[in-house]
Amino acid sequence: MSDQYKSGFAALIGRPNVGKSTLMNCLIGQKIAITSSKPQTTRNRIQTVLTNEEGQIVFVDTPGIHKAKNRLGDYMVNVANRSLKEVDVILWLVEPSDYIGAGERHIMEQLSKINTPVILVMNKIDMVKREDLLRFIDAYRNEMDFAEIVPVSALKNDNTKELVKCIMQYLPYGPAFYDEDTITDQPQRQIVAELIREKALRCLEEEIPHGIAVTIEKMKWRGKIVDIEATIICEKDSHKGIIIGKQGTMLKKIGSHARRDIEDLLESKVNLQLWVKVKKDWRDSDFLLKNFGYNPRDSE
Repeated sequence: MSDQYKSGFAALIGRPNVGKSTLMNCLIGQKIAITSSKPQTTRNRIQTVLTNEEGQIVFVDTPGIHKAKNRLGDYMVNVANRSLKEVDVILWLVEPSDYIGAGERHIMEQLSKINTPVILVMNKIDMVKREDLLRFIDAYRNEMDFAEIVPVSALKNDNTKELVKCIMQYLPYGPAFYDEDTITDQPQRQIVAELIREKALRCLEEEIPHGIAVTIEKMKWRGKIVDIEATIICEKDSHKGIIIGKQGTMLKKIGSHARRDIEDLLESKVNLQLWVKVKKDWRDSDFLLKNFGYNPRDSE
C-alpha cells in the first residue's frame, strides 16, 4: 500500500428526504441504505465503504436532522449530531433552491459549533435548469464558508466522481480501516429488515410508516433457498388491518416487492413470510426501542 494512501470517515447529513441514502448507495454502487419519499426513513447510523486506488472512504449515513417528537426522534437526532464530531469531513446535502428555510438554518447552527470541513452537496440538480444552479449555490455561499461546493444528481449518478475526488482531499493519510471487499458494517439481518421496511414505507398510507419497525425472527439457509420470517411492528390495531389489507393483499404486495431486493442482496432464492404485530407507543419505550435495534444509549 502506498504511503500516499488515504482513509477516513465522511458523514452525510441534511434534512430528511434530501437524498442521503440514495447518494450513498450510488457512491458505493450497491443498495445498502433504504430510500423512500417519506421523511426520516433512515433511523440508525449506517456505515458503507468505498475503496479505490487512492484510498478508502467510510461513509456514515445519518438520520435526517429534525425536531424530535418522541424517544425514537430523540435517538435519531442525537445519532446525527454525534456523527458530526467523529468524522474527517461532512457532506451536507441540500436541494437546489435559493430559499434557505428554518431546517437548513438549524443545520448551519449545528455546523458552526464544530471545526470539521464541510462540503456542500447540492443534490437533485437533474430537477432544475442549469442556469439557475449558480444562483442557488451563491445563496448558500453567502450564508456560510464551505470547504467545497459540489452539485450532483445521486439519482442520475451525475458528477459523483468529482464528489469522491473532493472528499479524498480532506482525508488523512493512513491504512484502510476495512479490507477492499467490505461494502458495509451492517449485518445481513439488519439490511433485510430495512429492505422490508422500505417496501412498507412505499406501499402504505401516509399516517402509518413512522410507526412501523421490522424484526427478523428467522433467517436460515436451506440449500439454495433462504427461509426468512419477519414481523412488521405497528402502533395501532387499525394500522394492523391496513398493513395486512383486504384478504392479505397489502402484506403480499410488501412481501413480493421486498423479496426481489432481498434475493439480489443475498444472491439466492428467498422464501419470505411476514407477520404483523401491534406494540402500542413503541417509539416512546426505551425497552422496545432497544429491542428493535435502536438503543438509546448508542446516541449518548
